[in-house]
Amino acid sequence: MAIEEGVRPVGRAAVRPVREPARWAVWTARAAALTVVPSGVWRVVLGLGVPVGFSGSLERMFGRSMPGWGTVYVFCLSGLAELLGFLSLGLVRPWGQVLVRWLPWLGGRRVPPWVAVTVAGLGATAVTVVVWWASLGPWARNMSDPESPHGLAGFVMTACYAPLLGWGPLLAVVTVDYYRRSRR
Repeated sequence: MAIEEGVRPVGRAAVRPVREPARWAVWTARAAALTVVPSGVWRVVLGLGVPVGFSGSLERMFGRSMPGWGTVYVFCLSGLAELLGFLSLGLVRPWGQVLVRWLPWLGGRRVPPWVAVTVAGLGATAVTVVVWWASLGPWARNMSDPESPHGLAGFVMTACYAPLLGWGPLLAVVTVDYYRRSRR
């Protein structure tokens, strides 16, 4: 079987290489991946039982569940967010075009560009809608609660969650760049 020009064999599949991303796209993907880190660190600190500024019933609620099942919850939530943020890098790295070999049944197979674009586009849309909706509605109401963190603790909490506002838009920009590069 002859390999057509411009296609290189990789593992089980012949892959038409996606053009190399521009430097700005790589930096944008890295920024998208890093937007989830501060909120994850804040949740881990909360899960470890460090006082983060809650008072009254909220302090009692978090004091009862953290550490314990609440810790497991915030660790898993933070881990999932970090994993999803890390996947942003797949749009600018080779492992986003061909699945890594150690994956059972799928390793070494080509990722169809339309799948990557669809999943990343839906993810960017979902993250943007959820984060922006939460910041304009529930976040504002919750932060006005007298038992929520205020002063320095409120500033730190807000500063840790604010980068999430950029996650969806940054992912959307990298997705459009990936789509542009992968078109035949």
